[in-house]
Amino acid sequence: MTHQEKLLEIYKNSFKIEDVTLPKAIIQLLSRIGASIESQKGVYTVLLTLGIHKVLNPNQDIRYFQVTLPNGFSGRSVDTKYITPTLKQLGLPSMSESGWLTRSLEQPYPYTKDYNGKISKLKTEFLVIVDYIQHNPDKVTDVCRVLLNYAIDIRTKNTIQVEKIENPENITIDIIISALTEFFDKNYQIGGGSKLPVLAFYAIYSILVNELKRYEGCKVGDLGSHTSSDRTSKASGDIEVFKDSQLLEALEIKFGIEIDNHIINRVLPKIYKSNPKRYYILTTLGVKQSDLDEIKNKVSKLKEEHGCQLILNGLLPTLKYYLRLINNLEDFVQLFTQLVYEDKELKIVHKEKWTEIIKKSFS
Repeated sequence: MTHQEKLLEIYKNSFKIEDVTLPKAIIQLLSRIGASIESQKGVYTVLLTLGIHKVLNPNQDIRYFQVTLPNGFSGRSVDTKYITPTLKQLGLPSMSESGWLTRSLEQPYPYTKDYNGKISKLKTEFLVIVDYIQHNPDKVTDVCRVLLNYAIDIRTKNTIQVEKIENPENITIDIIISALTEFFDKNYQIGGGSKLPVLAFYAIYSILVNELKRYEGCKVGDLGSHTSSDRTSKASGDIEVFKDSQLLEALEIKFGIEIDNHIINRVLPKIYKSNPKRYYILTTLGVKQSDLDEIKNKVSKLKEEHGCQLILNGLLPTLKYYLRLINNLEDFVQLFTQLVYEDKELKIVHKEKWTEIIKKSFS
């Protein structure tokens, strides 16, 4: 049996866990991890990987999760090939690629109780559970079931139906911009918020390619993970627009970040590699004034040598302009809402906040 098959088997038995028999102390530790899955996906994913591997290989000391450790195995390979893809397939919380992308979890020390890695949160809970898994192989399935039950609960809470707006005639551009400003600017105290404006531009471009002559015959590229690094992501920007399989435009969305020389220097190689006709960098904070002259020179040089227009602009002003170009504002609100509700990287708090804003702004 593969790791994927074992995970799926355990998952099917995780919707109800009344029959689980674990020590009260372990249940309490698992509850703390379960309550933090959305913000600590690395801990949860690594625990599931170690648990599934222990079930299939009861003689393996799963604390030795790297092949460079004595009698170790590659936990990251197991996760990348079997665990994370399966979690994604099931619509459960997951990392973009592997739980071991969390640096504090990939330090080359065994997961003993004196582990030297600086896990910022849930370190004690994590290490105690790993120790319990290692020394109680007959209880590992129950541990995995409890973790998966918490994940299933999160998936359920994250599933929100898009409802028709009661009074679409009341929707105006100003109301939309005001609603989005409140949505973007809230301090959620949890990751994921920087993806919200990306979803807004994905929604508006999905409409523009069907309505504007400039984008006739174009399509918007698939929306990628916002947690992938530039090194692992093959996309040239957060949003890509293609015509006849050639990149026409790309957008880089910067929330709460000034455009400076560093950002320009990272974008230029993407432009030379992918050859768009236009490349937008949109931000909420503008251009860093001390870098302005040098940035202008680089933009002019790019236009002269390559032909690409590198356009730097405000995020909300650009969105407001695009909203003027579409035929039906309700289409944008409905599509954006659907993207927010269905996104697997956003948290429950984001979706609940947008539901609150919809009721307040568009009723």
